[in-house]
Amino acid sequence: MALPDQYLRYMSRDEVNSLPVGRYEGPVTVVESRAALERAQADLRGEADVGWDTETRPSFAKGEWHPPALLQAAGARAVHLFRLQRLDCAPAVRELFGAAQSVKAGISVKDDLRALEGTMPGLEARAVVDLGQVARRAGLEQTGLRNLAAIFLGVRLPKGTKTTNWAASRLSPMQVSYAATDAWACRQLYLRFRELGMS
Repeated sequence: MALPDQYLRYMSRDEVNSLPVGRYEGPVTVVESRAALERAQADLRGEADVGWDTETRPSFAKGEWHPPALLQAAGARAVHLFRLQRLDCAPAVRELFGAAQSVKAGISVKDDLRALEGTMPGLEARAVVDLGQVARRAGLEQTGLRNLAAIFLGVRLPKGTKTTNWAASRLSPMQVSYAATDAWACRQLYLRFRELGMS
């Protein structure tokens, strides 16, 4: 499809860095108790469009692998950060991804889904949209979240905490903000793509 003229197909690093920082400013739930899990599950059950991402403790040695430590899911009302290594979130995650009526939009979802499936047997992913693939089909060269947020949302997403320890006993405020913003940006991009007839 032909993108409207106001959307660039490519932005340089300097152009991205010149944009205002975009952060999610709404309610965030850090899900690490049974009560919080039930509230998050009930909230997401009513969502038609969910942005999502995962975070994993970084590996610094060859062959080292860690399971996902965090699943962040953004709806219209709040972002929920599921602490996957501190609480059994598998039933809620299976319900979220198994819901055919709820679109789950993310970036490079194949690897994230494979990692989730490896720790949650029986997880079936329905109605999952890879925003990078959507952008590629529209002829864009840059398909990562930061570039797509710059092109379509006009904001620069912070990068600073990507390689921190996501399995730490307590997430820092910067980690919470970073994780929530990524999921929120995925949801906003999906809504924008749908407006433009891309998804």
